[in-house]
Amino acid sequence: MKIFLQLGWFFKREKKAYITGVLLLMLVAVLQLIPPKMIGLLADQMKNRTLTKTQLGKWILVLIVIALLIYVLRYYWRLMIFGSSVKLSRILRNQLYTHFTNLSPSFYQKRRIGDLMAHATNDIQAIQQTAGTGVLTLVDSLTTGSFVVLTMAFTVSWKLTLICLIPMPLMALLTSYYGKLLHRSFQKAQEAFSSLNDKTQESIMGIKVLKTFGQEQEDIEDFRKQSEDVVEKNIVVAKIDSLYDPTINAIVGVSFFLSIVFGAKYVLAGELTIGGLISFTTYLGLLVWPMLAFGFLFNVLERGRASYDRVRLLLEEKTDIKDLPHAVDKIPTGDLQFHIKEFTFPEETKPVLQDLSFSLKKGETLGIVGKTGAGKTTLLKLLIREYDIDKGEITIGGKRLQEYKLEKLREAIGYVPQDHFLFSSTVAENICFGDPEASMEEIIEAAKIAAIHEDILTFPHGYETVVGERGVSLSGGQRQRISIARALLNSPEIIILDDALSAVDAKTEAAILQAFKQNRHGKMNLITAHRLSAIQHADLIIVLDDKKIVEQGTHVELMEGGGWYAQMYRQQQLEELVEKGGM
Repeated sequence: MKIFLQLGWFFKREKKAYITGVLLLMLVAVLQLIPPKMIGLLADQMKNRTLTKTQLGKWILVLIVIALLIYVLRYYWRLMIFGSSVKLSRILRNQLYTHFTNLSPSFYQKRRIGDLMAHATNDIQAIQQTAGTGVLTLVDSLTTGSFVVLTMAFTVSWKLTLICLIPMPLMALLTSYYGKLLHRSFQKAQEAFSSLNDKTQESIMGIKVLKTFGQEQEDIEDFRKQSEDVVEKNIVVAKIDSLYDPTINAIVGVSFFLSIVFGAKYVLAGELTIGGLISFTTYLGLLVWPMLAFGFLFNVLERGRASYDRVRLLLEEKTDIKDLPHAVDKIPTGDLQFHIKEFTFPEETKPVLQDLSFSLKKGETLGIVGKTGAGKTTLLKLLIREYDIDKGEITIGGKRLQEYKLEKLREAIGYVPQDHFLFSSTVAENICFGDPEASMEEIIEAAKIAAIHEDILTFPHGYETVVGERGVSLSGGQRQRISIARALLNSPEIIILDDALSAVDAKTEAAILQAFKQNRHGKMNLITAHRLSAIQHADLIIVLDDKKIVEQGTHVELMEGGGWYAQMYRQQQLEELVEKGGM
């Protein structure tokens, strides 16, 4: 029953609907007590030959009215209780989704997407069932059971009632024991389902890689094993679940046996009429549902509690990146300065950046280069506050990043990551993702700057072409340029291109950089690249190596310095000449 206490906040919120539903449910339970009593009275009248056609007609009319009332009342209590449970699933699903969007990247590095999806679907459904079917079963079993027992005791025979209730404590003990077993088993079954869900999602996303390496059969075998694990764990749940009905039916059978044996004895002794015994056994039949419901209740509650525990643990995950109490509610603008003494990823001990200091004036372009793994992308992620710095600071316009509201900071930045993610919608909708109200003229202008406009015109439906999931129908270069157009649409104060020109040819790269120069006057551009031609025009170039800045300056200054930058630039120029010569 602990789950009901955990969901107390929701029951208070929807108390009007639940109280109305429970009262209607109790009224139905009371109305259900009338027909068995009528059957007993009819049996006695038939035995005494005092039943008339008029009386029989009245009894039948009463039964019809009761049946209609129960029909209407059942409709409305279902509407109240089940309708409220659907609201609970909506609230929890929205809370989860909102919480997911606020969690830092470090959280997603530890958790699997398939597991998170299982929390938002299967677990929420189990909790919804607790707030709907669970509440119904609890109230119905308690009210019907209590009313039936009281009616049997006070209107038929309290002695016979006590005798028939002798097996009930055994049922309570057994169902409680089954509930504990069920809770543990269902939690394991949900975890296995989450793993299978994650496996399915991963395999579908990586289907091209699977086919390229000819690993379809191996992946199918791996899926089969995980699927069998899910089945095995759910069979354990089903085995425990299947103990409820036989146990309860056996106990009900014992109660019926006692009622017939001792009831017949009381009839022969003149303490009970035949009609009374018929009413008693009919009432006992009404007790079958509360008993079965009681077993089903444990099943629903333990499933709901296991799922709620899983969802609650997710919702308790801390949000690492938060606004300060007095953060400025305006878009950052001004000079950009980096002063980083040391930065280490959460839950790691080895620093990835050390002793970095440089500044960039408003309207200038920064080029960031270095070997793979030197920390280029990490540096950019610190600027958009995917992580916060403990030792050091980054300022815009003289204020630390933390002094600006996170929403406003990110409004100032257009970010094109290495992994170009497109949504399964039209080209136009992907470009205007950051501003759904943008006009078609603005979308086209951004596409032209990103040198993708001409390509889009060749698509089957132009800007209304659906790009498929993650832009699967487009080439790598097209995805990159649509991502650039999306970042450019709002003309942000800062544009970040994280190796975002790697999939375009040198001619297209030059066209994009020229368009940037013409259209982003007074705005900052931060570009990381492996191809140095993409950043040679920058006002400041920094070279990262072994967590630190080993070179910085303009293209001319770095070439004169003769360091890593100069060597790499000459090497790339030579490779380009060789390629042209080969053509």
